[in-house]
Amino acid sequence: MRQIIGLKELRENVGMYADKVKRGMSFVVVRRSKPLFKITPIDDEENWETVIDFTKMRKGGVPIKDILSHL
Repeated sequence: MRQIIGLKELRENVGMYADKVKRGMSFVVVRRSKPLFKITPIDDEENWETVIDFTKMRKGGVPIKDILSHL
């Protein structure tokens, strides 16, 4: 099921729409009645590779300033 939503609506309610996408819904986002982009759930068959999981290094993750200081 795909719905059309405005960009402003998405910005103001991004958490709600993220939850809906997680449940399988798709959205076409428009600005001034022109389509900008489509939001769809990730296909489970897509190949994703985890490079590093910072939550395994430290509970809650690693602060970005610590990561950037080592680059």
